Amino acid sequence: MSLIEGRTGQWEVVIGLEVHAQVIAKAKLFSGAATAFGAEPNTQVSTIDAAFPGMLPVLNRFCVEQAVRTGLGLAAEINLVSVFARKNYFYPDLPAGYQISQYDRPIVGKGRLTLDLADGTTREIGITRLHLEQDAGKSLHDQHPHATFVDLNRAGVALMEIVSEPDLRSAEEAGAYLRKLRAILRYLGTCDGNMEEGNLRCDANVSVRRSGAALGTRCEIKNVNSVRFVMQAIEYEARRQVELLEDGGTIAQETRLFDAARGITRPMRSKEEAHDYRYFPDPDLLPLVLEESWVKEIGARLPELPDAKKARFIDTFDLSVAEADLLVAEKATADYFEAVAHGRAGKIAANWVTGDLFGVLNKRGVGIEESPVAAAALGELLDLIADGTISGRIAKDVFAAMAETGEGAKAIVQARGLRQVTDSGAIDAAIETVLAREADKIAEYRSGKDKLFGYFVGQVMKATGGKANPALVNERLRTRLG
Repeated sequence: MSLIEGRTGQWEVVIGLEVHAQVIAKAKLFSGAATAFGAEPNTQVSTIDAAFPGMLPVLNRFCVEQAVRTGLGLAAEINLVSVFARKNYFYPDLPAGYQISQYDRPIVGKGRLTLDLADGTTREIGITRLHLEQDAGKSLHDQHPHATFVDLNRAGVALMEIVSEPDLRSAEEAGAYLRKLRAILRYLGTCDGNMEEGNLRCDANVSVRRSGAALGTRCEIKNVNSVRFVMQAIEYEARRQVELLEDGGTIAQETRLFDAARGITRPMRSKEEAHDYRYFPDPDLLPLVLEESWVKEIGARLPELPDAKKARFIDTFDLSVAEADLLVAEKATADYFEAVAHGRAGKIAANWVTGDLFGVLNKRGVGIEESPVAAAALGELLDLIADGTISGRIAKDVFAAMAETGEGAKAIVQARGLRQVTDSGAIDAAIETVLAREADKIAEYRSGKDKLFGYFVGQVMKATGGKANPALVNERLRTRLG
């Protein structure tokens, strides 16, 4: 837990997050309209999404299954009976004047998420609920100098609103929570988590208090679309509240927006309460009743999730906690590593993936899905090291060539004559060439300057173009100098 040092003492930050995760589904929550990202405005809108009179919503079973799958992945209670309600408010991109959501009877109840903190410890964060709701459309303010346009492609798309308990105590914890939640959703295949596309959005509820005091008045920072911005918004908002309270002011419960360009939060509107939305059960939708056997069937098909995979990687591949955390953070990375490590030394595979491969990906600014070196190709390179065909140092050059050209390791080694020299006669000849010009250093070495041995090794490796077997060079050189 991190505390803010104010002029009058220390303050504790209390944070709860509401995450809106767009459900991976080909159709919307209550209509058959498509959900593909990037379509031309208003080309994926049904009469239901546009709220034509007399149109009745029909619940998408697959979206319900995705919500149940997510709840189970968060170790949460699945409510076998839930109710859809109308949340009433007026906005240009909400044609019906209400949003179909869930209120007091959501599909998923209390759950938990385990945070992996930077110091290697873990902390459990409570999940209050997960409910299904339809998204609103999108107001376009940059299409015309004097008018706002409305795109209803997003209207009716299924969202899961995942609400945490106010258990987070720092911006760093909030960032760790979002990254872990996004990883779980991606492992489950229920949300792709691309915040830049708007299909994972976060509202942060922030308040401050003296340690051990009652909860303070909270402000909600609305629709933040990156983990980094969420953390920046929380840092600024917590400091703003502390300074206001220390100056004798009071915190107004309100909704605020984060201005990423200026790094500040600013007021949007006074915070609504539930009664302001006049929730009532949607008369067009019966209560949602789930069969317990169906829920159990979904649970039996859950994939291995990050925490379980992390424990297995540590046990099977002898990895450190930090290495395992890095490798399981994204499903694509975990799958890549496991393909490389299969039948090979896991520790070595982890070093290559988190070191050389990540270096190339970071330099190019791409994800592992776009890696210029396939997992099978990296595995082939590791096999060439293991069987002595190339040395570890030469392997670095081969990997760089693989990333640049897309060629396989064997082809590069063959074409460039990089096969490791294991002929003791050739190594002995290189040793003699080096020693013949280093009489002074030989004398120094034999007089007790043992550290010169590394110098001789380096000179022999240089003489062989780095292709000599390092272990054999060490062995033959030690014998010769002895």
